Amino acid sequence: MKTRIKWNDGMSFLAESGSGHVVLMDGPPEAGGKNLGPRPMEMLLMGTGGCAAFDVVLILQKSRQDISDCVVEIEAERAPQEPKVFTHIHFHFILTGKKLNPQQVERAITLSAEKYCSASIMLGKTAKLTHDFEIVES
Repeated sequence: MKTRIKWNDGMSFLAESGSGHVVLMDGPPEAGGKNLGPRPMEMLLMGTGGCAAFDVVLILQKSRQDISDCVVEIEAERAPQEPKVFTHIHFHFILTGKKLNPQQVERAITLSAEKYCSASIMLGKTAKLTHDFEIVES
């Protein structure tokens, strides 16, 4: 896996993935940015959420659960001093479907957190990871 990051202007950077997708990242105005894109640490959380959501949806589909939507809301806390690593990350899953089995949902989230989601497992080396979920009937 590869990526390329190029300084754009001020404190904005263009990140190009190995698969050819481009994302603009930027800093806050107080750090010389223009707020044109997400911060790099926000990108890290977004990627982790995408990784977890991907796993949960795939596991539930393979478990023959009738899932129609998955939203992950993430809240994170960072250390007050540099390097300001994440110290706590909470994942709140909102899963929509027909007669979703809560035990299957819990199992899918646990499997993602403990076995499949590389991003959250890496972040779990420095941060306490927690999760909960709600099921919405469609």
